[in-house]
Amino acid sequence: LSGGQRQRVAVGRAIVREPNVFLMDEPLSNLDAKLRVQARAEISKLHQRLETTFIYVTHDQVEAMTMGTRIAVLNDGILQQIDTPQNLYDYPANIFVAGFIGSPAMNLFDGELVERDGAVVVNTDEFGLEIPENLADTYRPHLGEDIVLGVRPEDIHDPDFAPPDISQQLVEAKVDVTELMGDEVVVYLQAGDTDFLGRFDPRTDAKVGKTMSAAVNMDRMHIFDKTTEKAIR
Repeated sequence: LSGGQRQRVAVGRAIVREPNVFLMDEPLSNLDAKLRVQARAEISKLHQRLETTFIYVTHDQVEAMTMGTRIAVLNDGILQQIDTPQNLYDYPANIFVAGFIGSPAMNLFDGELVERDGAVVVNTDEFGLEIPENLADTYRPHLGEDIVLGVRPEDIHDPDFAPPDISQQLVEAKVDVTELMGDEVVVYLQAGDTDFLGRFDPRTDAKVGKTMSAAVNMDRMHIFDKTTEKAIR
C-alpha cells in the first residue's frame, strides 16, 4: 500500500474499535490535494454520525477551520487562544493567531495611533488610515502608542468594485504580482517599502506595474499592541 493508503487504513482501524475519543495526529498529511478534500469531508461526516469527541492535530488551518467546532491554537507549546473557528477568524487574540488563521495570511503593518483633525488615525511610514468614528473611542486611550495594524486580504478591494456601505480608506500602491483564481484576483501590492495583498473582484483592471488605489475596509481592521502583541479591543 502507498503511504496515503496506509494512512486511510489506519483511520479505518481506529474507527472500528469504537473508542470514546479519537486522537488524530495529521491523519491526512500523506494524501494528495484532491483526496485530502474528500477525506476531510468523510471525517466530518463520521464525526456527525458517531457523535464522538475527535481531538485532531493539524498544521493545516483549512482542515482546522472546516472540521473543528473549537480550535486551540498553540505556538511553542503555549496555548494562544481557544474558540470557535469563526471567532478565531473575527477576533484573534494576538498577532500570532491573526497571522496563522486565514489564507492568504493577514496583512500586518507597523504604525502609531495619532489624532488628526479630531479623528483617530493609524499612521504608518507609507500611509495614514482613519479609524471609523464608531470605533475611535476604543482606540483613543492608546494615542501615541506603537501598534500593529492587521487587515485581511479579503478586506482590501479594488475601489471600483468595493462593497457598498463600508468605511473605506484609499492607499496608493503599485501592483507587483497578480494571481487570477477565477472568482477573484489575488493582487500583491507595494506602497513604498510596504508589501501587502488584496483579494480583488475578477473584473478589476489591476495590471503588473500599474499604480492604483486600494480600498481598505476599516470596519474590519484589527489593532494589536506592538509590545505585548495582544489585540486592543
